[in-house]
Amino acid sequence: MGKPLHAATCAVLVAIAGCARSPAPQGVDADRLLNADSEPGQWLSTGRTWDEQRHSPLSQINTGNVAQLALAWHADLDTNRGQEASPLVIDGVLYVSTAWSKVLAFEAATGKPLWRYDPEVPGEWGGRGCCDVVNRGVAAWGGNLYLGSYDGRLIALDARTGKPVWETNTIDRDQPYSITGAPRVVNGKVLIGNGGAELGVRGYISAYDAVDGKLLWRWYTVPGNPADGFENPQMEMAAQTWKGEWWTLGGGGTVWDSMAYDPTLNLLYVGVGNGSPWNQAYRSPGGGDNLFLSSIVALNPDDGSYVWHYQTSPGETWDYTATQHIIVADLPLQDGQPRRVVMQAPKNGFFYVLDAATGKLLSAKNFTRVSWATHVDLETGRPAETLDARYDRTGKPAIVEPSAQGAHSWHPMSYSPATRLVYLPMVETSMAMTTDPDYKPRHMAGNTGTGRTPPDIYEQLQSDAPRQSSAYLVAWDPVAQREVWRSARRGRVGSGVLSTAGGLVFQGSADGEFAAYRDTDGKKLWSADPQTGVVAAPVSYEVDGQQYIAQLAGYGTRDYYTGNHSRLLVYRLGGTDQLPAPEAPPPARTPDPPPAFGTPQMLALGESTYNTWCAMCHETSYGNRGLFPDLRVSPMINTAESFRSVVLEGALQSRGMASFGGRVAPDEAEAVRAWLTQRAHEARAAQR
Repeated sequence: MGKPLHAATCAVLVAIAGCARSPAPQGVDADRLLNADSEPGQWLSTGRTWDEQRHSPLSQINTGNVAQLALAWHADLDTNRGQEASPLVIDGVLYVSTAWSKVLAFEAATGKPLWRYDPEVPGEWGGRGCCDVVNRGVAAWGGNLYLGSYDGRLIALDARTGKPVWETNTIDRDQPYSITGAPRVVNGKVLIGNGGAELGVRGYISAYDAVDGKLLWRWYTVPGNPADGFENPQMEMAAQTWKGEWWTLGGGGTVWDSMAYDPTLNLLYVGVGNGSPWNQAYRSPGGGDNLFLSSIVALNPDDGSYVWHYQTSPGETWDYTATQHIIVADLPLQDGQPRRVVMQAPKNGFFYVLDAATGKLLSAKNFTRVSWATHVDLETGRPAETLDARYDRTGKPAIVEPSAQGAHSWHPMSYSPATRLVYLPMVETSMAMTTDPDYKPRHMAGNTGTGRTPPDIYEQLQSDAPRQSSAYLVAWDPVAQREVWRSARRGRVGSGVLSTAGGLVFQGSADGEFAAYRDTDGKKLWSADPQTGVVAAPVSYEVDGQQYIAQLAGYGTRDYYTGNHSRLLVYRLGGTDQLPAPEAPPPARTPDPPPAFGTPQMLALGESTYNTWCAMCHETSYGNRGLFPDLRVSPMINTAESFRSVVLEGALQSRGMASFGGRVAPDEAEAVRAWLTQRAHEARAAQR
């Protein structure tokens, strides 16, 4: 193993008779998912079970022998973009999705490639979404797999061959929707949401027939234009919590990641995202709760009808999504009797425990430093906000903890029924937020409505707030609402978690490590070097009596010019596979820019345009992670013609650099080049 899989090679593999005799799934249905613990060696859905606890009952690998864990096999991937999926393992076959919505199938015990599917997402679509062309997994039902492609399609694949069975478009393709989350399947219905809230869309979740892809129902998360009527009574009710003409800005509220299902109650729980734009002063002038933004919503999956909701951040204005991982579990609350609950630790920094049947708030406690609210009132269920955090109303800059990065983002947490602890990827983070007085809505651009805080005010506001994000693995007691232990610092972003019956908690690190901890006290018992950053959540499975741990790796901690070693890594006790020795890092690249140019006004326009369109990918402090070139050292800034050919004409679109023609004006592109040239000169001077 170790070589990238190419389409031609895999097509041959599928055709070979030997591949046809390889393990193949018997089919996943409600019975198998309901009784998943009777098949502990399988990983049947993205969270292993409908309740999304992400806990493996396997214990062959345990605290006593985890030091013997070693690589069993690995597969290099064909793209250096971010990798965020958890594999499925069904009847001896491992399925995993990768960046650009590709899907691979392997023999789970040996790593033998079985097939590969590429939905051929257009390269230009990379500029229509937020935060990289990632994919977080596939779903299985019957003999099919289900994939949400980045460009908004829902695709059914034959699990034996990887060939498409059907596909359907789930979005308005003229709007900047994208899909990065994993579908779920409940009782023959494939459930999928989408992303794009801050780009100016209206969120919803849809259900499709698993057999033929027919749309069965759709539930919007925010109301549309009242003049067009309302899809259901909940949208009419929600409209009373909005002000102004919010529908002209989309509203936001996309369901881009979390879902969970409780079969005993027949309730589907979905997490709803942030508003569009972030700043409520522009989105809903005059305030209001803005339902159903930043909410957990319970729906009947049979028809999509509303049952209950709980809003974590009413009138959110800080990008505090509630799309983070949702877990359903039985907890011994109050009199010690088990109570069915829903748990979530969203971006806003509070850990919530809700009654699964009614949505009643049972408890809430901050699991990290929080400055935007002092506590959550258990009677009203509402946060007690601090006045100065409302930059949208005070008109003054504010340091907000957590930042828009969130105290916990999409990275899955895990709940162990044995320890009754939640293992949570937590981030201590802060940011300065202020209203942008010149904000104007932009199609297919980040619509935050926030501006940059002047450096002198920023320094004054910072006080003891963290200047850089710091990530930790935290063991959280959801009954007592307290931290039990935490790991040492693990980079600047969270990474997904797996707990096992072997007394272990597995987690990667964006800094480049994969480690196992004792679940009771957090002692690190084992680690390996994946040669890249790791943010996806691992899974565990068993084949022929052998337990495996599978981890998708790839985040871009290495320099862009070295490349990101995106890989699927599979470990077992006594494994004998070896990764190739990593190449030496390249020498530091010294900027060699053209002569500086541009008036102060031009440079200001360039900085503003860059922050709107370019910073998410090309700015280290905004999440570059080594995945994209440092434009200060790019030869493309040397001439207006070369810069324009890439930015406006799409010269590198086939490599994932989308054309921004039609969104960025020629004078704005040249202003960006002027500003980058200035920054390049500053960087070169600093190196001397």
